[in-house]
Amino acid sequence: MTIEEQLDYLTKGAVDCIQREDLKKKLESGKKLRVKVGFDPTAPDLHLGHTVIIRKMKHFQDLGHEVVFLIGDFTGMIGDPSGKSKTRKQLTKEEVLKNAETYKKQIYKILDPEKTIIEFNSKWLGELGSEGFIRLASKYTVARILERDDFSNRLKENRPIALHELLYPLCQGYDSVALKCDVELGGTDQTFNLLVGRDLMREYGLEPQVVMTMPILEGLDGIEKMSKSLGNYVGINEPPKEMFGKLMSISDDLMFKYYELLTDMTLKEIEQLKKDVKEGKRHPKDVKKQLAKMIISDFHSKEDADKAEEEFERVFAKKQLPDDMPEINIDKGEYPFARFLADNGLASSASEAKRLIKQGGVSINGEKVSDPSFVFNPSEGEYIIKVGKRRFAKVKVN
Repeated sequence: MTIEEQLDYLTKGAVDCIQREDLKKKLESGKKLRVKVGFDPTAPDLHLGHTVIIRKMKHFQDLGHEVVFLIGDFTGMIGDPSGKSKTRKQLTKEEVLKNAETYKKQIYKILDPEKTIIEFNSKWLGELGSEGFIRLASKYTVARILERDDFSNRLKENRPIALHELLYPLCQGYDSVALKCDVELGGTDQTFNLLVGRDLMREYGLEPQVVMTMPILEGLDGIEKMSKSLGNYVGINEPPKEMFGKLMSISDDLMFKYYELLTDMTLKEIEQLKKDVKEGKRHPKDVKKQLAKMIISDFHSKEDADKAEEEFERVFAKKQLPDDMPEINIDKGEYPFARFLADNGLASSASEAKRLIKQGGVSINGEKVSDPSFVFNPSEGEYIIKVGKRRFAKVKVN
């Protein structure tokens, strides 16, 4: 690639690059760049939203640069205040290390393990000691820290800010000093912390890092950010057929954003896809299937992606039943249906089951159940229960 092509590839999908000219100069120097992303291991399971930045690390890796996956075992015990209206719960050292181990296993589904450096920031932050922290704190002013929206809003609303939270941006910035980073990646919610890193590097006589921010990925609804708590997520460890069904549910517009942020396709290739769909050369559904298979191949295998597509076609397009439905064996009797669905893993709770029933999303042998207080009173034989678009179970009555 030419320098301009490299710039386009590396900044694909990015919200901001501070400064693009600085990145261009670093690339023109021909040196191997050190690219850092920090993760506080506060949750053990990753979804596609988390992988936007990890994939951007891969793009730097593709061009021969050195990526550092920094696990914030020290900063994780402080808790990142980004986007928070109140102080985060502090994790124990044991919780942080346990979550960090699961992170390490998951990132290698995208990154090359032989080309990825894993670091823990307790290595240098733990050694600073009280004197070191006082010297570090002297490099930044309280006024600058309080410019941060999270803090200024809490001050205006008389909500408490703990002193240790003010240290978080300094600690993250010092990570860049310790690693002598050329580039740091982060979400748009991390912009303040990343810029503190640039300032501190200047204070320590180092060339400031380039800051690249990536967007927060919308979930399946296309409105809210992808989140487990909102139920609009695709987990990277989910079964392939579950991933395929979820990805096929997204809108056509959102599909192209997913192409941009969740695949290695170039912007030129994505624009061609858009053009083909607009001109009727390709059906949006086929392009969406291609996206789902690309994503599943990354986290499972191409074979798994092909099987997931076949299953989707059979179950949803041809209205047939899946091969591997779970079987539930019960005795004759009366079962409050919402509780029955929750107890057998077909709904996360009885209240969710009632909501799905009200929405017309639950059926028994093809007949919709409309009453949330319905009592299931089966006779001998088999019953096929369908919940939503993707959950099936075969109930056998003794």
